[in-house]
Amino acid sequence: MTIKAAPRSMNLQGAAADRAGGVIHPRWVRITHWINALAMFMMIGSGWQIYDASPLFSFLYFPPGLALGGWLAGALLWHFAAMWLLVVNGIVYVTLGIGTGRFRRKLLPIRLRAVLDDFVAALRGRLSHDDLTVYNSVQRLLYAGVLIAGVVIVLSGVSIWKPVQFKYVTALFGGYDTARYVHFFAMAAIVAFLAIHVALALIVPKSLRAIILGR
Repeated sequence: MTIKAAPRSMNLQGAAADRAGGVIHPRWVRITHWINALAMFMMIGSGWQIYDASPLFSFLYFPPGLALGGWLAGALLWHFAAMWLLVVNGIVYVTLGIGTGRFRRKLLPIRLRAVLDDFVAALRGRLSHDDLTVYNSVQRLLYAGVLIAGVVIVLSGVSIWKPVQFKYVTALFGGYDTARYVHFFAMAAIVAFLAIHVALALIVPKSLRAIILGR
């Protein structure tokens, strides 16, 4: 599996430019990152409260202490407020990521062999984090994957929210009921990503400093 991108030399030049300027994450990346973190916290917490009101699985409920909103109506208010924050912030992030070439430099190419090699290296504790301007193959796959999951969760959420007005989107997911399952599993994928993301930030503290200070 290979996703082709610009020549490797262009990626290396972009990383070299970042290192030379001492900037790992420009200001727009840091601002959108933390806005997105807030929006996701609100979306996930309120989403769990909404889920508990009409669970998909009889064995799965989320503890009230982890949910947001207190009850169904309150959770819906939080969810819709966070939805607009997430969508607007996401559009800004993706537009700048593509327009500045950051996505191309940071996320591409993704090669299956490289992902497997880096994954094995990570399990053995041999994956280097010396150069934060360059993502390893596992990071590239995870970041690209969470972007796709973000698109899926927004579209499936819209099809649940307005199944008549957005009937073609709802039909794309196989109907309202199926869209709920898609929405749930997209949420689960994002939560799994966040767990890994936070764990890596704790393991490599300088990466957390970089997303706060940029350097």
